[in-house]
Amino acid sequence: MAREPGYCLHKPTGLAYVNLGGKVVYLGKHGSDESLEAYNRVKAEWLVNRHSPEYSPNSTGPTMADICLAYLDHARTYYPTGNEYDNLVMAVRPISKFYATLPANQFGPTHFRTIRDWWIKTPIEFARSSKSDPKSKPKPPRFRSRKTINEQMNRLTRVIKWAVAQGMVPVAVHQTLKCIEPLKAGRSDAKETKPISCVPQSLVDATIPLLTPVLQSMVRLQQLVGCRPGELVRITPSMIDGSGDVWTIQLLKHKTAHHGKTRTLYLGPKSQAILKPYLLRGADDACFSPQESERQRLEAKHEKRVTPPSYGNSPGTNRTRRPKRQPGTSFTTGSYARAIQYACRRGQLTHWHPNQLRHSAATAVRKEFGIDAASVLLGHSSLDVTQIYAEKDTSKAIEIARRIG
Repeated sequence: MAREPGYCLHKPTGLAYVNLGGKVVYLGKHGSDESLEAYNRVKAEWLVNRHSPEYSPNSTGPTMADICLAYLDHARTYYPTGNEYDNLVMAVRPISKFYATLPANQFGPTHFRTIRDWWIKTPIEFARSSKSDPKSKPKPPRFRSRKTINEQMNRLTRVIKWAVAQGMVPVAVHQTLKCIEPLKAGRSDAKETKPISCVPQSLVDATIPLLTPVLQSMVRLQQLVGCRPGELVRITPSMIDGSGDVWTIQLLKHKTAHHGKTRTLYLGPKSQAILKPYLLRGADDACFSPQESERQRLEAKHEKRVTPPSYGNSPGTNRTRRPKRQPGTSFTTGSYARAIQYACRRGQLTHWHPNQLRHSAATAVRKEFGIDAASVLLGHSSLDVTQIYAEKDTSKAIEIARRIG
């Protein structure tokens, strides 16, 4: 939220003035009704159009750094939840590297393609642990996928579109960028990724014993309900309607909420039995708590301790009193996925992602009840989207081929 400019006195002349982002506007005699009326008018105009070149102290208009910072200030409140704000911060990162001082009205296809090329050729950076073995072999660099690069360039175009709406840049800048086609599959140097597939049930069964009871319940519930990881971690007791034999969960925040769509999860007897132990908490508290999961992990570790408590350190005495990272009150999609990743690593299993559970549930429902039922389960308004999630059942085609030769 922008700070309101103050009503100021210019002592040498006795005039009232207001500083609008570096532009000084004189209002008339200080304390007069005319100056106060003018102050309220120009202040209101500035609060709505403060990003306009009219208020820019730079004669050439706002720079790319100016519009990026202004948009991030807007996005902080426009995207209060989820990872979109962090993605936008990354999307404008190359701007600060190459074109921070470039006037925004001069940003064109050459600059756009230079940034896209940077996304293609720059490897992903990972924080290295200070305790890592210096003799260990360095890992090969990892690069962003074509889909990720296209998404980041779309976000950059969205920044320019917003700047046009704010009067910061001419509309021709945005129209020109829209003419640049996204990267096509197999026609660029960007890395191609494999589509998300179902996770084998045998792999899930091998992973579950390596998880805490809280995480085990999360995996089992997602398998039955077919919800997104982001929907699973947001479930609270107040969302649940248990008046019928099938419980319903009305999600207030979900992926398509900004389109005015609703999202309802349906829980049968098996799902209800999994979720019921996690309803004994605050109405608006997350059902699945990382703090509870961490406590379970430490208790299980203590039970496996071989050294008697009378020998060596007692539980907790050899740990830092104020660790840098404390478990939160609710899981995020990232922490949920990392917990599964760590379990797979401990068990030397093939890594899988929670999103694959949604694909598996969709495929199983489509096979038994049809694509319409799968669409309802996944919360899709279009069957075309469901086709992506629910893999086609090829058993019928195989049986036909077996019969007709």
